[in-house]
Amino acid sequence: MISARIRRMTGLHWLTLFGVIVLAWALLYAMALPESLRAAGQVYGAEFLASLCVVTPDAAGFGRITVMWALMSAAMMAPTALPALATYDELPTTGRSGFAALLAGYLTIWLGFSLLAAGAQMGLYRGDLVSAFGDSRSRILSGVLLLIAGAYQFSPVKEACLAKCRAPLTFFMQHWDEGAWRNGLRLGLVCLGCCWALMALAFVGGVMNLAFMGLATAIMIIEKLPDLGRWLTRPLGAGLGLAGLWMLAGGI
Repeated sequence: MISARIRRMTGLHWLTLFGVIVLAWALLYAMALPESLRAAGQVYGAEFLASLCVVTPDAAGFGRITVMWALMSAAMMAPTALPALATYDELPTTGRSGFAALLAGYLTIWLGFSLLAAGAQMGLYRGDLVSAFGDSRSRILSGVLLLIAGAYQFSPVKEACLAKCRAPLTFFMQHWDEGAWRNGLRLGLVCLGCCWALMALAFVGGVMNLAFMGLATAIMIIEKLPDLGRWLTRPLGAGLGLAGLWMLAGGI
């Protein structure tokens, strides 16, 4: 059944979506700083890399950071929504325009998240809690973020959102009369409810760290699968919580 569904993902709307995902990852790869430069920034400070304009406390810097988070959101979250998008595409009378409206609504929510994440990064940078590359400079900050993400894995909100992501047909049927755009917004909000805490761990794993982004994407995809996901959520929460306690035990 899964293979048959994959074979049906050959229309122009699907190829366009896959192209957007690939392009987002390609742009992130082009923007990612090598580990040697990150290490140099830790040793010498960010001033010698000021020409890169990685993070600056001005409007232009905020704009670039928002674009970066938007690309991260598109690259990481669109693949996690593929089962839901495929389910919607198989429903009668949706059409390509409905698919496009659904996807637009979904990505609008993640654009809003990108604005908030960029603002948080700017605030943390001004507080000297993250580096010019957006990576945590404080074990306390890292520990707190890990604890929050770990605790959220056990929350009723997380469970409710995952339940909707794992049963997209039921979700769409409940709100079918609201139209594709509003369904996309609802899907985006549900997805945000599932994944915001894990996305916030970018400050721990490294903003623009491709290895972290790839791992987090795989985890979030698996979590939304009906059979495999339920075996991952709580063990992941326990692991994140233990990692947070370990970080806090080490101090700043």
